[in-house]
Amino acid sequence: MSGVFAQNTLKMAERVLSGCRARGIRLATAESCTGGLIAACLTDIPGSSDVFDRGFVTYSNEAKQDMLGVPVNLFATDGAVSKPVACAMAEGALKHSRAALSVAVTGVAGPGGGTAEKPVGLVHLAVAGDFAPLFHKACHFAGDRHDIRAQTLIEALVQLNTMLDHGV
Repeated sequence: MSGVFAQNTLKMAERVLSGCRARGIRLATAESCTGGLIAACLTDIPGSSDVFDRGFVTYSNEAKQDMLGVPVNLFATDGAVSKPVACAMAEGALKHSRAALSVAVTGVAGPGGGTAEKPVGLVHLAVAGDFAPLFHKACHFAGDRHDIRAQTLIEALVQLNTMLDHGV
């Protein structure tokens, strides 16, 4: 299909799209540390436009506020790389789209920017769906910036498929 993404990653993305089709729903992404990588993978598949609604690349805190409605106080109390911000991003993607399922990621991809409290490789992922409870997972990925972003993409696809397979 494409030389950009590994075949097994594309197969996972195809499963997400098929699951959305089976439910008759659309999908949105809200991405910070991946910079649109999840949306790019999903839309690399021909015919994805019947399911993929939109992708929000909200790299700055201002973009998270403006595009997704993330409350400004969360940045002061929890920081951009946190469970509350990831969850607000996922919920905001639903609110600001025609999707019934969304995934959001925010993290420290490196090589700089990490702290003892929030090291390079920390990623918060959230999945929101009209048909299931909000899901959050904190991940700790190893490797360089490319590795961390690639692992985040795969984890996002895994969690979307899990929500589609087991959501109410």
